[in-house]
Amino acid sequence: MGPLRWQVAAAAAVGLALAMEALLPVLRWLWAGRRRPRREVLFFPSQVTCTEALLQAPGAPPPEAPAVPGSPAGCLCSLPHGESALSRLLRALLAARASLELCLFAFSSPQLGRAVQLLHQRGVRVRVVTDCDYMALNGSQIGLLRKAGIQVRHDQDLGYMHHKFAIVDKKVLITGSLNWTTQAIQNNRENVLIMEDEETLMAGSFCPIPASALQLRPRLASVLTAVLDPEGDPKEVYLMERPAPKDPAPHHCHVQQSRSYQRPMAPVPT
Repeated sequence: MGPLRWQVAAAAAVGLALAMEALLPVLRWLWAGRRRPRREVLFFPSQVTCTEALLQAPGAPPPEAPAVPGSPAGCLCSLPHGESALSRLLRALLAARASLELCLFAFSSPQLGRAVQLLHQRGVRVRVVTDCDYMALNGSQIGLLRKAGIQVRHDQDLGYMHHKFAIVDKKVLITGSLNWTTQAIQNNRENVLIMEDEETLMAGSFCPIPASALQLRPRLASVLTAVLDPEGDPKEVYLMERPAPKDPAPHHCHVQQSRSYQRPMAPVPT
């Protein structure tokens, strides 16, 4: 009976080891499924810090001059190299792997402009909707984005295109009061919410703004849509691509337009 008992114990040990080996991937999968979605709030004005380490293009040669002591390798500037609200916003944008959709009233920040161009160079699909008045002001990044080959559209409707949000990979929403300008980043009291919630972004009822309100190709429109809550009020907005109808039906977004409205001269963005 002794050898038999040892054989049974050995078989049980081998079976337990195999079961544990098979169970580990299942436990990892369950743990990954329970990962908490990203929730982060940034407050501005941001401390002025160096962002060169984040904005290096792939394959860019290192600078010839020696780096400043205490700075990341290859950085020549003497600015602080710690974290800031701007650097955290840049990290959230640069995390994009497939798509970045922007809907911005004013866009003149060189750092944010470089981040968007860097994503375009990496093969990320970037689309931009902006305000037709503010895109023409001195310092706007919109012309540089277009020159880089990024798809840019602007509104042609009454009133301002006053949204300030980005959507990363169709699952992370970046929104708040912040205009993407140096003035707002360094001087204004602003906030930015970074929220990972794919269901909120992709599900719900939609109220499309017609293609006639944007400068778009006639048969294929990147339509700005609003996600409505159960009471019918807009919760969030994002971009979706759909064929543009020949005769767009009247929309019923919660904006009353007046034909007598005279759009004022655009002031310097803040």
